Amino acid sequence: MSAPTLAAPPRVRAPERAGARRARRLRDLPSNLAAVVVLVVSAFPVYWMVVTAFKPATDINAETPQLVPLHPTLAHFRTAVGADGFWLFWRNSLLVSVGAVLLALVVALMAAFAVARMRWRGRQGFVLLVFVAQMAPWEALIVPMFIIARDTNMLDRLSMLTLIYFMATLPFTIVTLRGFLASVPVELEEAAQLDGASRAQAFRLVVLPLLAPGLMSTSLFGFITAWNEFAFANALIIKNQDNRTLPVWLSSFSNVFGTDWGATMAAATLFMLPVLGVFLVLQRRVTTGIVAGAVKG
Repeated sequence: MSAPTLAAPPRVRAPERAGARRARRLRDLPSNLAAVVVLVVSAFPVYWMVVTAFKPATDINAETPQLVPLHPTLAHFRTAVGADGFWLFWRNSLLVSVGAVLLALVVALMAAFAVARMRWRGRQGFVLLVFVAQMAPWEALIVPMFIIARDTNMLDRLSMLTLIYFMATLPFTIVTLRGFLASVPVELEEAAQLDGASRAQAFRLVVLPLLAPGLMSTSLFGFITAWNEFAFANALIIKNQDNRTLPVWLSSFSNVFGTDWGATMAAATLFMLPVLGVFLVLQRRVTTGIVAGAVKG
């Protein structure tokens, strides 16, 4: 009987040399510096807005700016929340944004399924038109949308804003969900159908749960777009000021607060919190969804 052979010990990687680490750090230095510059330039205006909201009026109007509030106060937030119409316009923005997102998800999901799973004449042309609609500038559509709203008696109505935001976010939603649907193997649906499920049941029980990252990323994008939009809301809400949204209301800070920059910055900070909170909660899934929907399909 031959003697048993011993297994070779696992190979251990040699520690990285100090020179190689130094060379790698030097190679990555320009990219790291560029990232830091972009971060500072992008984040500093937001930081200054939040800091100003906590500063007393004397510190805001001081000749020497303070990067950190020495005597923070919540008085500006109380002034902003207590301003006339703040909660009404907050509700308007929330209704319009959520309504547009839900409409876009329902319609885009059906359109993406038709493009990714079905074969029909004109499919490539439809996809091309979706990309063209996504690249169209919003400013070019203000006058046509105003004429349509005027002729259909839809001026000063939140439903018109909801439809406009729905149409603005629909192309991106279709493109992203199409990439996700194309990445889901069709064999999963076929297996579910072999087990007795209908096509609708197979889609609802098998495919739809796999689309959760894509649905979250597109929902967040649509919500941010509708929540921050100003031009259409300012152009279509003319007479009925109770139907204004928060961006339009914030643009009139000189009439609401006068020269109270602290209250203005506090209102802008409160305006930013919903989107920031949703993004922080869904950050990982949103990042995965955007990348996967962009490269697949």
